[in-house]
Amino acid sequence: MSLFTLQNERLKLLVSGQGGAIEGLWWQNEGQLIPLLRPGKQSGIAVESSCFPLVPFGNRVSGNAFTFAGKDYRLQPNVAWDSHYLHGDGWLTLWQPLEEEPGWLVLEYQHLEGPYRYAVQQTFHLSGDSLTVSLTVVNNGKEPLPFGLGWHPYFPLTAQTSIQARATGYWLEREQWLAGEFQPQLPKSLDFNQPNELPRRWVNNAFSGWDGQAKIAYPQEGVALSMETDPPAPCYFIFVSDPQFDEGYDFDFFCLEPMSHAPDDHHRPGGGLLTTLKQGETLGQNMRISVSTL
Repeated sequence: MSLFTLQNERLKLLVSGQGGAIEGLWWQNEGQLIPLLRPGKQSGIAVESSCFPLVPFGNRVSGNAFTFAGKDYRLQPNVAWDSHYLHGDGWLTLWQPLEEEPGWLVLEYQHLEGPYRYAVQQTFHLSGDSLTVSLTVVNNGKEPLPFGLGWHPYFPLTAQTSIQARATGYWLEREQWLAGEFQPQLPKSLDFNQPNELPRRWVNNAFSGWDGQAKIAYPQEGVALSMETDPPAPCYFIFVSDPQFDEGYDFDFFCLEPMSHAPDDHHRPGGGLLTTLKQGETLGQNMRISVSTL
């Protein structure tokens, strides 16, 4: 497993070629090295990392099948513990380095099988107190298909952690971790339009009407993170695990996942918020994570 270290005077980033995953992001402040993402285990398993990419789309397609432009497509499950084709392919495969500098890294992956055939580049760039990660995918298949992009970052969860991220509604969770019925009213425990602490229970929901910006505050540590996506991602996921599901979990991390589309958009007219790419067309998405003191 290839590991790449990027560093400037403020940030240190560790990236793995396996899964194109981040294995750690730290802030160097007053002699302290503060983790801004959950430190990865460097195991080569994406769900044990700090962050991994979602490509050619995020989350699941109910039934592992969809119809687009009058043609039926089937997807195959890609992990042993889920019956669905989950989060695409990039997080499960080896990426190759194209460019590497102290504060800059470009990785590439090409997918040659199945309905989706594409090439994707992921760029990591450190600048001051900010990390910018970019994804650019090109459809190499002969047929137009709906594409989406995103990331699955794991953030530390402490006693007073709060998040703020605009939403106009959310999707309930149904069987097999699929998105269920849409709810236009947010319950108090999941209303992050104003800073709100996360519930200490299982949460696995997507939120609509996002403006692509989020703030995460760690009052005890005196640290604040901001996330900004460009173009503004319209949807984010919140994931909080549970010790009954994840042995050893101690409510010590959570996920706030930006996505360029809503869950199960393949089953919405025209692919919902997914972007149709013809052969040779590209789609890009950027995510910037910045740190400051409170």
